[in-house]
Amino acid sequence: MFLTGEPATSLVLLLLAGGCQLVSGIPLLLQKESRPAQKIGVAFMAAASLLGLAGALFALLHPVSGSFLLPSGLPFGDLEVGVDPLSAFFLLPVYTVIGCSAVYGAAYWPVDRHPAHGGKLTFFLGLLGASLTMLFIAKSMMLFLMAWEVMAFAAYFALTAEDEKEQVREAGTLYLITAHLGALALFATFSLINAATGAYLFPAEGTLPAVGPIATGIFLTALVGFGMKAGVMPLHIWLPSAHANAPSHISAILSGLVLKTGIYGMMRIFSGFAAPPVWWGGLVLLLGCVSAVVGVVYAIGQHDLKRLLAYHSIENIGIIMMGLGIALIGDSQGRPALVALGAGGALLHVMNHALFKALLFLSAGSVIHAAHTREIDLLGGISRRLPYTALFFLVGAVAICGLPPLNGFVSELMVYLGSFSAVGTAGSVAGLLPALAAPVLALVGGLAVACFVKVFGVVFLGAPRSSAHDGGEEAGAGMLAPMWVLALCCALIGLFPGLFGHLLNQALVEYRGALSSQGIWNLVPFNWISLLGLGLILLLVLLWVFFARSAAKLPVQVGPTWGCGYLRPSPRMQYTASSFGSTVVRWFSVMLRPEEHREEVQGLFPGASSRASHVPETTLEKIYLPFLEYLFEKAAPVRRLQHGRLNIYIFYTFLTLVLLLALT
Repeated sequence: MFLTGEPATSLVLLLLAGGCQLVSGIPLLLQKESRPAQKIGVAFMAAASLLGLAGALFALLHPVSGSFLLPSGLPFGDLEVGVDPLSAFFLLPVYTVIGCSAVYGAAYWPVDRHPAHGGKLTFFLGLLGASLTMLFIAKSMMLFLMAWEVMAFAAYFALTAEDEKEQVREAGTLYLITAHLGALALFATFSLINAATGAYLFPAEGTLPAVGPIATGIFLTALVGFGMKAGVMPLHIWLPSAHANAPSHISAILSGLVLKTGIYGMMRIFSGFAAPPVWWGGLVLLLGCVSAVVGVVYAIGQHDLKRLLAYHSIENIGIIMMGLGIALIGDSQGRPALVALGAGGALLHVMNHALFKALLFLSAGSVIHAAHTREIDLLGGISRRLPYTALFFLVGAVAICGLPPLNGFVSELMVYLGSFSAVGTAGSVAGLLPALAAPVLALVGGLAVACFVKVFGVVFLGAPRSSAHDGGEEAGAGMLAPMWVLALCCALIGLFPGLFGHLLNQALVEYRGALSSQGIWNLVPFNWISLLGLGLILLLVLLWVFFARSAAKLPVQVGPTWGCGYLRPSPRMQYTASSFGSTVVRWFSVMLRPEEHREEVQGLFPGASSRASHVPETTLEKIYLPFLEYLFEKAAPVRRLQHGRLNIYIFYTFLTLVLLLALT
């Protein structure tokens, strides 16, 4: 079916964007190690971002239902693509982050310096972008699954660009295993939806009854399948290693965009149910609280800069899940204000997190590019050599901590308002469940501030801790320009959130049609947020002018930093990542299970002493791996069936077909 008008315009623009992304890596495959070919690929990705942003904005400003049907000849029916305000809202950060990451990647990972990886990385970056485009415009579940699998493989090959390193291969293998486990859960989800509706299409809003075993099965399998991709605890085990070992601009895409496909899938499935039971929302809210608190606590204990940022992705996915939980509870009790605030906060945080987390990963990449290490305790004094990178990292840090006047504050405020609204309007004990979000958000916000004070202080301030990593210089324009764009987006949403109110309303109405198209304006004080942000900036500027003028009148003296009476202060006297976060790690030691190795000072003339600490990935190392080892031992008799004889394998296939024919 071919459409005309608004839906056709949006779809054509998005399909053109996906096509540009798909072909962006071909020039470099044809001309290996060619910088001009790499620049052509970047031009294709930039054009794709402009076309995609235009298509997504058009779909949000002119929301008209419609789709293309693509004949497939397959048993599950034709493939259908279409764009609506919900998918268009998710596409906005997709094209923003991918465009910035592609420009950044050409300078950060030039093909002439990385001849073994440059072509592969560029090609799979484009394929990853095209699969994300197709995933968000897929209306048929089978097309969604196809795009889902292509996205999984493209992300795998992109994050394992440096596959000669063992830790990179291990991270990629773990990611691929969990991606396919999640896909198996989604096969179950879509099969159950087909059993309930008779079609392999995403259910329309509010058309499925939320009672009975099939509805419960759809909810739980979707929560597992999409939650594993989103990195919801305890399904997050692939995330820290994948984000830490991928190239920094790929880490930005994994954290900012790939995780959000899980959130999109949940919202698309959950919106299909009318009046879900309250325990659905309670479970989602509980998982969100656990992910937010445990994610930020694990981040405080990290020594690896990118692994620390990866755990903050889990924290922010937890905040999004808290918003979804509030919305589901509001749905179950017929309270549209809770739905609007919860779902609205979750949707806006999807966009905000994509922007400030991409900014943080790109800033971290600039640090790694200059200092050649991710180890926080080997860094120090970076702001003197990389002032713009330090500024951009600071912007991302303020945003991720949910502080005004940046964008993280706005979306977290909406979740806060949903939690407070529940207290004022709850008619039962179950109705008070959203109130749990407020103290959890407060705790998470305080811990996030502590974590980023540690990171910024240890990495960017003080003196260099290692002579081997105190060199380097500021990144070039190719790396700084994308960070400028992302920082400006964070500031724009934080200072003028009302500009995005209409777009957010359209996505909310698509999620739950009963919501008023102007409802969010009556619930969130956008104008007061803008006044607060602008007033805070004015106050900071006035304080800076005052102290600058006062300092100009004082004599300038240069001397060593006060070392508390020590005559020879050295960089070793500075706080390290371990010492700064040791108190919080001790508070949560039952959960974190920190490992410490030390050699105590002994004797009158002691020799060298040392202390090293490590926070393991407790869920993976203490729960999953021992359980898998147990299964491996118990499955020894079954493994005898795997003997490498092709004729016996063919016989197994024959028996399976006979059995299936007999059963059907």
